[in-house]
Amino acid sequence: MKKFKFCPMCAAPLVERRKDRIECSASCGFVNYDNPTPVAAVVVEFEDKIVLAHNRSWSGAFNGLITGFVDHGEGAAECAVREVKEELDLDAAPPTLIGVYPFERMNQIIVGYHVQATGVITLNEELDSYILVPPEACLVWPAGTGLALRDWLRGRGHEPEMIKLA
Repeated sequence: MKKFKFCPMCAAPLVERRKDRIECSASCGFVNYDNPTPVAAVVVEFEDKIVLAHNRSWSGAFNGLITGFVDHGEGAAECAVREVKEELDLDAAPPTLIGVYPFERMNQIIVGYHVQATGVITLNEELDSYILVPPEACLVWPAGTGLALRDWLRGRGHEPEMIKLA
């Protein structure tokens, strides 16, 4: 959580009255709740395989789901379709909700969706590579978007292997 020193409403000093909750020391009523950020994560099914992508900013060879922050005035399902178009240049069918998952490490709420997608994969500037994995060969990870992929795979009769993250 960002540690502000002064109230943005009245400029009085801020105090931490509860863990992870900063309030104004005066009586203006300002509270920084540090609410989690909503993120759409998308299991993209393309030509009977799952698209897993590598973000340019990630170290290592990890490939993950297509994700994006839900914009102001946008629903999470709309965000899922938008991100598939922006990051992969694919057209997504209407998304199906998989589930909602906490991702405490990044203070995010992950809203997982599945989409069928068509077109030709063209990566945007955020991604540097992708792989296509048959559902039965997908590995999952024990947090955030990995749990959405796990639940989607289980819903199709696959019990995926869980990998450990470093």
